[in-house]
Amino acid sequence: MEFIQSFFGLIEDLTWGWALIPFLVIIGVFFTVVTGFVQFRFFTRMFRVLSSKNQTGDPNAISAREALLLSVGGRVGGGNIAGVAVAITLGGPGAVFWMWAVALVGMCTSLIECSLAQLYKRSEGDGTYRGGPARSIIHGLGKDYRWLAVLYAVCLIASFAFGFNAFQGNTVAGAAEESLGIGRLWTGIGLTAVTGLIVFGGIHRIAKVADVIVPIMAIGYIAMALLVILLNITEVPGAIYTIVANAFGLEEAVGGGMGAALAQGLRRGLFSNEAGLGSAPNVAATADVRHPISQGITQSFSVFIDTIIICTCTALIILLGDVYTPGDEGVDGIVLTQQSLVSHLGGWTSYFLTLAILLFAFSSIIYNYYLGENALTSMTGNTAAIQVLRVLVMGVVFLGATAPGATAVFFFSDPLMGILAVVNLLALMMLFPTAKRILDDFKEQVGAGVARPILDPDKFADLDIDRTAWTGKDPDAD
Repeated sequence: MEFIQSFFGLIEDLTWGWALIPFLVIIGVFFTVVTGFVQFRFFTRMFRVLSSKNQTGDPNAISAREALLLSVGGRVGGGNIAGVAVAITLGGPGAVFWMWAVALVGMCTSLIECSLAQLYKRSEGDGTYRGGPARSIIHGLGKDYRWLAVLYAVCLIASFAFGFNAFQGNTVAGAAEESLGIGRLWTGIGLTAVTGLIVFGGIHRIAKVADVIVPIMAIGYIAMALLVILLNITEVPGAIYTIVANAFGLEEAVGGGMGAALAQGLRRGLFSNEAGLGSAPNVAATADVRHPISQGITQSFSVFIDTIIICTCTALIILLGDVYTPGDEGVDGIVLTQQSLVSHLGGWTSYFLTLAILLFAFSSIIYNYYLGENALTSMTGNTAAIQVLRVLVMGVVFLGATAPGATAVFFFSDPLMGILAVVNLLALMMLFPTAKRILDDFKEQVGAGVARPILDPDKFADLDIDRTAWTGKDPDAD
């Protein structure tokens, strides 16, 4: 066992500890520049997904908004509450600035990877679709690269469906026990039962649940943060100045100065928004849209919501309070956020934050499960295998909730996510010319005055795309 742990530790050092974070940032900057800063050019279009006019009208299909909210539910979690606090504790307030920076370039990376997942998605014949990096590799790079798709799928299942779901189960049970006094066994039973009810309902039920709980948790948390900001409105400019000054070493809050802020901001930002890691494209591909770039823009918005909005809310809750002490690394991340909120609004907010954590963690569980299911279907169409996966995920959630020490078994999660990201980034670089083609097609239609561009598959006859998924017809046409 010690040898295995050392092996996975080496993998983590070679990915997250050495090259992966700079690689993610460099690719994000490259995509941003080459695409002409597309995430900023089409920023106002991102909000169209919130309108019912953006839907295609198929009652059986997953809408762009449902896919957005499911991905937000997966991205938004502990990284937005505890992760931001850890970044500020270890890197100082300046870490928040670098989280913003990595999110702005990550918006473009997410746009590219999710647009490719949409382009190469496959119709299930019932109004739903499946896609993601594994299918993008198979249909975009060819069958000679199927081994790469299998490697991706195995890493995704092991890290997200199993490893991270064990940790999420542990998070939910821990929060319920500490704040509400509910035993881990009862939380485990309840959480497992609800998880099973949802995942056995398939992507439709998963999307419908996300469509309800994600707005509740996100809007509720943002509203609480806005209340804190309003109560401390005169101190907000000072907090923003502190963030920027620390980011560039003009002020030093922790040892390491600008270097610590940069390292913590980039790392925590990438963990939070997942841009380039190859997870969100699996969800993005489920949406029924007129053009792949449309959903790419929508998923870019998801990164914006995750980091620029929600992570900033957490940062201001902490920095506007009197609990945070620069250089004090002895306060746990979630505790710092919780105590800061209590200092602003009173003790009742600790229960509110517990509820937010429960919702964040639960939305992540169903998101992580779907990533695993989708990866499994890229390797085999056996429905029995999907049923087995559902049962195993329920077991993992129960294990994580009732036996917190058991989560140590899933030490391989972060290293495998590192491999997952490397595979995804290599595929993105090889498929970028194709992404650029469909982006140019989208821009051309927008430039010609087309309000909602449509992908014409005849323009891309050389690509292995599903003609039943892309008909080239306007769903609103007579």
